[in-house]
Amino acid sequence: MTEQWINEREVFRYLGYGNHEPDPQTRKLAEECIEELMQTAEARSIYREFPLRLSENGQIDGGCFQTDSKKLLKNLGGCGRVLVMAATLGSEVDRRLSRYNRLSVAKAVVMQAAAAALIEAFCNEKCLQWREEYKEKGLYLRPRFSPGYGDFPLSCQQSILDGLEAGKRIGIVLTAGGLMLPSKSVTAVIGVSKLPKLCEVEGCEACDKTDCLYRRES
Repeated sequence: MTEQWINEREVFRYLGYGNHEPDPQTRKLAEECIEELMQTAEARSIYREFPLRLSENGQIDGGCFQTDSKKLLKNLGGCGRVLVMAATLGSEVDRRLSRYNRLSVAKAVVMQAAAAALIEAFCNEKCLQWREEYKEKGLYLRPRFSPGYGDFPLSCQQSILDGLEAGKRIGIVLTAGGLMLPSKSVTAVIGVSKLPKLCEVEGCEACDKTDCLYRRES
């Protein structure tokens, strides 16, 4: 893993600082957490490509999952295939988080933010890699869209993980309560399009909730 994956500003964004500068103690704690994460995280990812069918009544069939999300339908409009992905930082990060929850609440909070920034940055890195690979084929990838975002139901998590065989291949499982383990894990779908339309804007920039405390500044 490379340290460029974690941007300190992203850590402070997850801590809710917005445009405000963190105090020296928080900044030092963030640096310690980032260094520890870079030594302990075992970032892994997986993806598979599936045929995509979009029906006139809004139903989405992504091969290993089916749903009727309007926001996802808009994201995937014009796509004929879809990538389904999962990524994780591994179980050691969870053990560190659990340990600091017992020993230091302050460090646990900052470590949570740093881990959130790291898994996001890792996903960005992989998506950029896949985007370049598909561009060589004359195809374009839409921004990734995760269950739980907008009206894309979290209930699709299990189907996605099963379709990827994520438990066997990179160790991600779903608890009875619907939580992913390791906790710093992500699933998402990515539309594959023959046209570059709608393939650039993503993340905070694509979200219309402009008053969000955790919104990333442009």
